[in-house]
Amino acid sequence: MARRYDSRTTIFSPEGRLYQVEYALEAISHAGTCLGIMAKDGIVLAAEKKVTSKLLEQDTANEKLYILNDNMISAVAGLTSDANVLIDFARRIAQRHLLTYNEDIPCEQLVKRLCDTKQGYTQGGGLRPFGVSFLFAGHDLLHGFQLYQSNPSGNYSGWKATAVGANNASAQSLLKQDWKEDMSLQEVVELAAKVMGKTMDSTNLTSEKCQSNE
Repeated sequence: MARRYDSRTTIFSPEGRLYQVEYALEAISHAGTCLGIMAKDGIVLAAEKKVTSKLLEQDTANEKLYILNDNMISAVAGLTSDANVLIDFARRIAQRHLLTYNEDIPCEQLVKRLCDTKQGYTQGGGLRPFGVSFLFAGHDLLHGFQLYQSNPSGNYSGWKATAVGANNASAQSLLKQDWKEDMSLQEVVELAAKVMGKTMDSTNLTSEKCQSNE
Protein backbone atom coordinates (compact mmCIF):
# COMPACT_ATOMS: atom_id res chain seq x y z
CA MET A 1 0.00 0.00 0.00
CA ALA A 2 2.82 2.39 0.86
CA ARG A 3 4.30 2.01 -2.61
CA ARG A 4 1.87 4.61 -4.01
CA TYR A 5 2.96 7.25 -1.49
CA ASP A 6 6.47 6.55 -0.23
CA SER A 7 8.25 8.35 -3.09
CA ARG A 8 6.29 11.60 -2.59
CA THR A 9 7.37 14.15 0.01
CA THR A 10 4.17 16.16 -0.33
CA ILE A 11 1.41 13.51 -0.19
CA PHE A 12 0.06 11.97 2.99
CA SER A 13 -0.71 8.27 3.02
CA PRO A 14 -4.22 7.21 4.11
CA GLU A 15 -2.79 6.71 7.60
CA GLY A 16 -1.62 10.33 7.67
CA ARG A 17 2.09 9.53 7.31
CA LEU A 18 4.81 11.14 5.23
CA TYR A 19 7.01 8.21 4.36
CA GLN A 20 9.93 10.29 3.06
CA VAL A 21 10.25 11.98 6.46
CA GLU A 22 10.09 8.61 8.18
CA TYR A 23 12.83 7.27 5.92
CA ALA A 24 15.00 10.26 6.82
CA LEU A 25 14.43 9.56 10.51
CA GLU A 26 15.36 5.92 9.94
CA ALA A 27 18.65 6.98 8.32
CA ILE A 28 19.42 9.10 11.37
CA SER A 29 18.70 6.18 13.71
CA HIS A 30 21.74 4.41 12.23
CA ALA A 31 24.08 7.39 12.75
CA GLY A 32 26.41 7.86 15.69
CA THR A 33 24.81 8.82 19.01
CA CYS A 34 24.71 12.53 19.88
CA LEU A 35 23.52 13.87 23.21
CA GLY A 36 23.09 17.23 24.88
CA ILE A 37 22.75 17.87 28.62
CA MET A 38 22.08 21.15 30.41
CA ALA A 39 23.73 22.07 33.69
CA LYS A 40 23.02 25.02 35.93
CA ASP A 41 26.15 26.74 34.61
CA GLY A 42 26.47 25.46 31.04
CA ILE A 43 25.66 22.81 28.44
CA VAL A 44 27.57 19.72 27.30
CA LEU A 45 27.31 18.23 23.81
CA ALA A 46 28.87 14.83 23.09
CA ALA A 47 28.87 12.79 19.89
CA GLU A 48 30.05 9.41 18.72
CA LYS A 49 32.45 9.45 15.79
CA LYS A 50 31.81 6.42 13.58
CA VAL A 51 35.21 5.05 12.52
CA THR A 52 34.49 3.32 9.21
CA SER A 53 38.13 2.81 8.23
CA LYS A 54 41.48 3.38 9.90
CA LEU A 55 42.71 4.81 6.58
CA LEU A 56 40.38 7.82 6.78
CA GLU A 57 41.71 11.14 8.03
CA GLN A 58 39.54 11.34 11.13
CA ASP A 59 39.74 15.12 11.62
CA THR A 60 37.86 15.70 8.36
CA ALA A 61 35.82 12.52 7.86
CA ASN A 62 33.89 12.32 11.12
CA GLU A 63 33.27 15.87 12.31
CA LYS A 64 30.19 15.89 14.54
CA LEU A 65 30.37 19.20 16.41
CA TYR A 66 30.21 22.55 14.64
CA ILE A 67 30.54 26.17 15.79
CA LEU A 68 27.71 28.31 14.38
CA ASN A 69 28.72 31.65 15.90
CA ASP A 70 30.14 33.02 19.14
CA ASN A 71 27.16 31.92 21.24
CA MET A 72 25.99 28.67 19.59
CA ILE A 73 27.33 25.23 18.69
CA SER A 74 25.62 22.17 17.26
CA ALA A 75 25.96 18.40 17.10
CA VAL A 76 24.74 16.46 14.07
CA ALA A 77 23.50 12.92 13.49
CA GLY A 78 22.83 11.71 9.95
CA LEU A 79 24.22 12.49 6.51
CA THR A 80 27.30 14.70 6.78
CA SER A 81 26.75 16.16 3.30
CA ASP A 82 23.26 17.36 4.27
CA ALA A 83 24.60 18.70 7.57
CA ASN A 84 27.31 20.74 5.80
CA VAL A 85 24.72 22.54 3.67
CA LEU A 86 22.59 23.45 6.68
CA ILE A 87 25.55 24.42 8.87
CA ASP A 88 26.79 26.85 6.21
CA PHE A 89 23.26 28.25 5.88
CA ALA A 90 22.98 28.75 9.66
CA ARG A 91 26.37 30.48 9.78
CA ARG A 92 25.31 32.91 7.05
CA ILE A 93 22.10 33.73 8.92
CA ALA A 94 24.07 34.36 12.12
CA GLN A 95 26.59 36.61 10.39
CA ARG A 96 23.91 38.63 8.58
CA HIS A 97 22.18 39.26 11.90
CA LEU A 98 25.47 40.28 13.51
CA LEU A 99 26.25 42.64 10.61
CA THR A 100 22.77 44.21 10.69
CA TYR A 101 22.19 44.55 14.44
CA ASN A 102 25.76 44.38 15.85
CA GLU A 103 24.77 41.59 18.25
CA ASP A 104 24.57 37.81 18.15
CA ILE A 105 21.31 36.33 16.91
CA PRO A 106 19.01 34.92 19.66
CA CYS A 107 19.36 31.14 19.83
CA GLU A 108 15.74 30.22 19.12
CA GLN A 109 15.53 32.66 16.22
CA LEU A 110 18.47 30.95 14.49
CA VAL A 111 17.01 27.48 15.14
CA LYS A 112 13.63 28.57 13.79
CA ARG A 113 15.14 30.01 10.59
CA LEU A 114 17.04 26.79 9.96
CA CYS A 115 14.02 24.60 10.69
CA ASP A 116 11.83 26.68 8.35
CA THR A 117 14.24 25.78 5.56
CA LYS A 118 14.20 22.09 6.52
CA GLN A 119 10.41 22.07 6.57
CA GLY A 120 10.28 23.64 3.11
CA TYR A 121 12.05 20.60 1.72
CA THR A 122 9.11 18.42 2.80
CA GLN A 123 6.68 20.47 0.68
CA GLY A 124 8.27 20.91 -2.74
CA GLY A 125 8.08 18.37 -5.55
CA GLY A 126 11.42 16.98 -6.69
CA LEU A 127 12.97 17.58 -3.25
CA ARG A 128 13.68 15.27 -0.36
CA PRO A 129 13.97 15.98 3.38
CA PHE A 130 17.41 16.60 4.81
CA GLY A 131 18.61 13.35 6.39
CA VAL A 132 20.08 14.93 9.50
CA SER A 133 19.03 15.84 13.03
CA PHE A 134 20.65 18.59 15.07
CA LEU A 135 21.24 19.38 18.71
CA PHE A 136 21.78 23.12 19.26
CA ALA A 137 23.39 24.50 22.40
CA GLY A 138 23.64 28.22 22.98
CA HIS A 139 23.34 31.19 25.31
CA ASP A 140 21.75 34.59 24.94
CA LEU A 141 20.73 37.41 27.26
CA LEU A 142 17.01 36.72 26.82
CA HIS A 143 16.77 33.09 27.93
CA GLY A 144 20.26 32.16 29.16
CA PHE A 145 21.48 28.66 28.35
CA GLN A 146 19.30 26.76 25.85
CA LEU A 147 19.28 23.31 24.26
CA TYR A 148 17.21 22.51 21.16
CA GLN A 149 16.65 19.43 19.05
CA SER A 150 15.42 19.44 15.44
CA ASN A 151 14.57 16.65 12.99
CA PRO A 152 14.10 16.36 9.19
CA SER A 153 10.44 17.40 9.34
CA GLY A 154 11.43 20.90 10.50
CA ASN A 155 10.05 20.46 14.01
CA TYR A 156 12.18 21.70 16.89
CA SER A 157 11.79 21.60 20.65
CA GLY A 158 13.65 22.74 23.76
CA TRP A 159 15.16 20.14 26.09
CA LYS A 160 17.04 19.84 29.36
CA ALA A 161 18.70 16.61 28.22
CA THR A 162 18.19 14.65 25.01
CA ALA A 163 19.82 12.31 22.50
CA VAL A 164 19.58 11.53 18.77
CA GLY A 165 21.08 8.87 16.56
CA ALA A 166 21.69 5.20 17.27
CA ASN A 167 20.51 3.87 20.64
CA ASN A 168 18.80 7.20 21.38
CA ALA A 169 16.00 5.44 23.29
CA SER A 170 18.50 3.87 25.69
CA ALA A 171 20.31 7.18 26.08
CA GLN A 172 17.04 9.01 26.76
CA SER A 173 16.14 6.43 29.42
CA LEU A 174 19.48 6.87 31.18
CA LEU A 175 19.23 10.66 31.02
CA LYS A 176 15.70 10.61 32.40
CA GLN A 177 16.89 8.46 35.27
CA ASP A 178 20.11 10.30 36.20
CA TRP A 179 19.63 13.96 35.19
CA LYS A 180 18.89 16.42 38.02
CA GLU A 181 17.90 20.08 37.90
CA ASP A 182 20.85 21.46 39.92
CA MET A 183 23.70 19.47 38.35
CA SER A 184 27.02 21.27 37.93
CA LEU A 185 28.93 21.30 34.66
CA GLN A 186 31.41 18.73 35.98
CA GLU A 187 28.59 16.39 37.02
CA VAL A 188 27.01 16.76 33.57
CA VAL A 189 30.34 15.91 31.89
CA GLU A 190 30.52 12.73 33.97
CA LEU A 191 26.91 11.88 33.11
CA ALA A 192 27.61 12.40 29.40
CA ALA A 193 30.62 10.06 29.58
CA LYS A 194 28.52 7.46 31.39
CA VAL A 195 25.69 7.58 28.84
CA MET A 196 28.04 7.53 25.84
CA GLY A 197 29.90 4.59 27.33
CA LYS A 198 26.69 2.57 27.62
CA THR A 199 25.21 3.48 24.23
CA MET A 200 28.24 3.33 21.95
CA ASP A 201 29.29 0.11 20.25
CA SER A 202 32.77 0.44 21.72
CA THR A 203 33.51 -0.14 25.40
CA ASN A 204 36.41 2.34 25.50
CA LEU A 205 35.86 6.09 25.06
CA THR A 206 38.73 7.73 23.18
CA SER A 207 39.20 10.99 21.28
CA GLU A 208 39.02 9.01 18.03
CA LYS A 209 35.56 7.67 18.85
CA CYS A 210 33.92 10.48 20.78
CA GLN A 211 33.78 14.30 20.60
CA SER A 212 32.56 16.64 23.30
CA ASN A 213 32.21 20.35 23.92
CA GLU A 214 31.06 22.46 26.84
